[in-house]
Amino acid sequence: MTYTLYIGHRSYFSWSLSASLLFERFAMAHLVNTVILRPETENGVGPLMTDLAPARTLPTMITPEGAVLNDSLAICEELASRHPDAGFWPDTPLARGTARALAAEMHSSFGALRGAWPFNLRHAFQPVTPDAAVTAELDRLEQLWTHARAVTTPDGPWLCGDYSIVDAIFAPMAVRLANYGFDTRPTTKAYVAAHLADPALRRIRSKGIAAGPALSAFEHDSPQRPWPGPAPTPAHAIEGGTAENDACPYSGDPVTHLMETNGRVFGFCNAFCRDKTVTDPAAWPQFMALL
Repeated sequence: MTYTLYIGHRSYFSWSLSASLLFERFAMAHLVNTVILRPETENGVGPLMTDLAPARTLPTMITPEGAVLNDSLAICEELASRHPDAGFWPDTPLARGTARALAAEMHSSFGALRGAWPFNLRHAFQPVTPDAAVTAELDRLEQLWTHARAVTTPDGPWLCGDYSIVDAIFAPMAVRLANYGFDTRPTTKAYVAAHLADPALRRIRSKGIAAGPALSAFEHDSPQRPWPGPAPTPAHAIEGGTAENDACPYSGDPVTHLMETNGRVFGFCNAFCRDKTVTDPAAWPQFMALL
């Protein structure tokens, strides 16, 4: 059983982040073939999907039988139905109902935030002054997230117990609040920090950066500030040296590209494997096993 998942550039497509997290977080990465579409303009997705009718938006998932799902919540529900033991939704009725209600509201609402603050998994920007509509939606997020944690009393940082679909659905919004410096309300601050520290999200961010330079059509001129997530272990690519390992930690193929971290040299089978590791070494368990 293999799914095909079409997503946009990992640095700029918010719902693509949610779909990617479903496979990363629920130990299903081995079941998906991911195809990255890189439109040259903000409105260029449709022409890249002419072979996927009736889909015209990203993400789109194709099931093993050929069903075309081009709606994020439909993808979530289909995966939950097909893999009932994976933990996509919470087990208890109270937590599950709460999670479903919040996920549905995120899916259908928050248009002011989405329009005013473009999603960016590559850069963070100096805080801006939100208008009244954005402020109201920031207040609503704090209310929803506080309510979910109050009624489900989770032990960890997520909304309704263990990480579930509702957290994947809200991950892009958490990134948005971090992008523009409005992760300041009490519940919001802790919840956004949990997403930024999530190794799965960090790996997706690293892949987006390693894929190449920023796309000008999706960037803007706001003054930037350092990424607000955990500071990565310093690392950089090098041209020459002797790696401690003979095989790439991801593919097992022979080493061809090198990086250095803390005075040690490690090798990878291609530039992408190296560069995604350079961006955030601690996010990659296969690499950390070498340390």
